[in-house]
Order: sequence, then structure tokens, then C-alpha cells
Amino acid sequence: MTSEASSDITLRSAQAEVDEWIRTIGVRYFSELTNLAQLVEEVGELSRIMSRTYGEQSFKAGDRRGELSDELADVLFVLICIANQTGVDLTAALEKNLAKKTGRDSERHINNPKLR
Repeated sequence: MTSEASSDITLRSAQAEVDEWIRTIGVRYFSELTNLAQLVEEVGELSRIMSRTYGEQSFKAGDRRGELSDELADVLFVLICIANQTGVDLTAALEKNLAKKTGRDSERHINNPKLR
């Protein structure tokens, strides 16, 4: 990725940077199905760190103690790959999704006694 990676990055620019990386360093995108499998694998690695850091599980001797931020970035990278190869604009998708959630949940969580 370019030096922009150290400055503020938008979803749109992240999609462009990942696409550039894939085309210049990664050679080509894996198939959509392979990328889905990669995403599941990366989420599993994130889950392992979360369950041992914030949950009741403990790290075992010899456990790979990955960085939470690195695992989150791995998930995001593969998710961006899937968006790129399927033509999804993540900025537009997120904006639409937030609008849907806002309309649907505008009073739902405020009125939920479990969240107080």
C-alpha cells in the first residue's frame, strides 16, 4: 500500500489501495469462494484473540499471540477484496446500512431495559 496508509483513509480509498496491491503484488484476486474461506479463517483468528483476551479462555503454552489490530486489519482486507471483486462500493453500502438501522432502531435500543 502507499504511504497514504499512515494517514486518514476512507473506505473508498482503502478499496482502491487494496485493488492496487492485488494487481501489483498479489498478482490477482483469489476466487470469491476462496476469499470467503479466507474471511472465515481470519475471523477465526480474531475470535481466538478476543476469547482469550476478553473472555474466559486463557492462552495455551505455544499459542500464537497475534495483535488484535492486525487481525482486525486482516478481516478488513479480505472483506475489501470481496467487495472489490463483486462490485460493492463499501462507502455506499455502509451509508445505506446505517440509514436502515437508524430508521429501524431509532427507539428500540433506548427503550430496551437490558441496555440500562
